Amino acid sequence: MLALRDAMFAGEPINTTEGRAVLHTALRAPRGAAPFSDEVHAVLDAMLAYAEEVRAEAARGGFTDVVNIGIGGSDLGPAMVVPALDAYAQRGLRLHFVSNVDGHAIAPLLRDLDARRTLFIVASKTFTTQETMANAEVAREWFVAQGGSEVARHFVATTSNVAAAAQFGITTTFGFWDWVGGRYSLWSAIGLPIAIAIGAANFRALLAGGHAMDEHFRRAPPEANLPLRLGLLDVWYRNFHGFSSRSIAPYHQGLARLPAYLQQLEMESNGKRVDRDGRPLAVATSPVLWGEPGTNGQHAFFQMLHQGSDVVPVEFILVRQPAHPHADLHAKLLANALAQSQALMLGKSAALAATEQAPTAAPGLDRAVLASHRSFPGNRPSTTLLLDALTPRALGALIALHEHRVFTSGAVWGIDSFDQWGVELGKALCSALLPRLASGDTSGLDASTAGLLARLRG
Repeated sequence: MLALRDAMFAGEPINTTEGRAVLHTALRAPRGAAPFSDEVHAVLDAMLAYAEEVRAEAARGGFTDVVNIGIGGSDLGPAMVVPALDAYAQRGLRLHFVSNVDGHAIAPLLRDLDARRTLFIVASKTFTTQETMANAEVAREWFVAQGGSEVARHFVATTSNVAAAAQFGITTTFGFWDWVGGRYSLWSAIGLPIAIAIGAANFRALLAGGHAMDEHFRRAPPEANLPLRLGLLDVWYRNFHGFSSRSIAPYHQGLARLPAYLQQLEMESNGKRVDRDGRPLAVATSPVLWGEPGTNGQHAFFQMLHQGSDVVPVEFILVRQPAHPHADLHAKLLANALAQSQALMLGKSAALAATEQAPTAAPGLDRAVLASHRSFPGNRPSTTLLLDALTPRALGALIALHEHRVFTSGAVWGIDSFDQWGVELGKALCSALLPRLASGDTSGLDASTAGLLARLRG
């Protein structure tokens, strides 16, 4: 595993099925400290300069809204980081994210925008991603219908396909490389909406936090190496205890999108059934990740976590210093988090429950029966990660921690954590089915799909 780690940082093609290096770490390394440094910092400098121009125009009363159109890694990272760092965001400039090809996502957003004061970012490495380009076309049609005439001023692209962007009418583009996986791309030009929201200095602090975790992962001894220990813990839970899922409980509203971000990071990376040589694995790999911010989750699914028949490890994320003045609210939030982790660990015996009064219990209910309902098994595992404050640097370190944790468990399982062939089949089938929805042709289709297609056509 350690040799594979060193090979990753050196730029060797450890993504073996695609023959690619895996160098998202180079995106946050200081100038001259990683492969492709000149190219990386040239794009970074240009992207941050543009972000500052947008922020300056917004301050002058120009742009009021920025809409990022992407999907997967081109959406989940920025959509998670921007609200997380709201305390550092420029006021009067609203950031929006559109990813779903469902028109119910983009239509209500466009309804409330002013075309004269809106900037669209089209985020697609190839500029061919079906969902992204469909939404981009809708946005451009809306812009023109609202009287917009300067597509080149109101649309910018983060893409490597400059020619396709130009055909769309976009002249400002920021590219990245095939060694940047989508789910690792928020550090690249894909982070443009983050940079616009929080500014160049804070974006560089985000990168610095990620780089600090990179250095920790590279140099800390195994017994003190946090990503390594968490990755090994994940393998322990999955393969030695058989836990099939893990719940993420960030006790900070700004991290509301962190569970969704981590779902892609871990499940797309390690949701594999064969090893690097294509041989079927004898063990289970990625758990299912899911969660909600506390305290909302306590009133939704924590019942199952405490008393359900399945054991689900929980990961609490606490932030010691809030970015708001409401100290009483923050104290209640932290107390709730501590109480939940304590309850998962200690539980409550039936004997103790039998000594307690339960005002809402049914009158006359047998005390032993009631005690069995009010007892908790305990010994349910949880991990608590504590941040002093949710700063750009701290968030960068937190994200990189999870990246390297996923790398560690994938390396132990012997899989390629950096391809995603499972995504491709659905894309190919969708392309074949789309014209059939228009024509009604079901020839050659399986009976199930043919029947569903016919029902959809009415």
